[in-house]
Amino acid sequence: MRVSIELVPRSAASLEEQLNEVRQAFPAVETVNLPDLLRFPVRSWEGCTQARRHLPHAIPHLRSIDVDLARPLAAAPWLAPGGIDEVLVVHGDPPADMRRPVYGSSPIEVIRKIKREHPHVRVYAALDPYRQGLLRERAYALQKLEAGADGLFTQPFFDLRFLGVVADLMGDLPIFWGFTSVVGERSAQYWRTRNAAVFPADFEPSLAWSRRLAREALAFARERDASLYFMPIRVGPRAYLEGILDAD
Repeated sequence: MRVSIELVPRSAASLEEQLNEVRQAFPAVETVNLPDLLRFPVRSWEGCTQARRHLPHAIPHLRSIDVDLARPLAAAPWLAPGGIDEVLVVHGDPPADMRRPVYGSSPIEVIRKIKREHPHVRVYAALDPYRQGLLRERAYALQKLEAGADGLFTQPFFDLRFLGVVADLMGDLPIFWGFTSVVGERSAQYWRTRNAAVFPADFEPSLAWSRRLAREALAFARERDASLYFMPIRVGPRAYLEGILDAD
């Protein structure tokens, strides 16, 4: 069982503040994962090099559509020197700035490239239970594993019953199950419209509801010896998880 916290690297200074908060509030948490958001100046692998000064493990997200398959990975100089031996390959949305190059490489192609060029790196792929039927998504995930992926990261779950269905379908595959804070109706609407997320009947877009789900998620993880990641949104890691992770 591993627990990761997903932080947004808006700047080196803000990331440093969040990392200090995680290290002080949750000393048992050893892993952080960072998305690669092009609107911010810090790339995910740069932020993970910074994070490794605080935590033993840091997992950068790599956007497959940004990868030129004929050239070395942009993140390559940061992997071994920065102590980064795990990455998460996601497809990625097209950049808002159309001047940025987009190569359209698929996650499967990029997974194969990483395993060929950096065989020491553990590669995770994305599992999205909302974007298509579960059987098709499982088949797509298995294709990524056959290409060399070592495990999966899911989109956040909000309903533990739905999580149980997906977990049973996926069997004993190595998976980080995702959870996030939803504070406010605007955030809830984002997950409904952008990601077609499934919410239970008792859902409330509040910090209290999100914290209760986090506690239930930890119980699920203990029961199944599963790994989790928590993504604080619009709240700090301490406000979201204090009294939950530190009590684990």
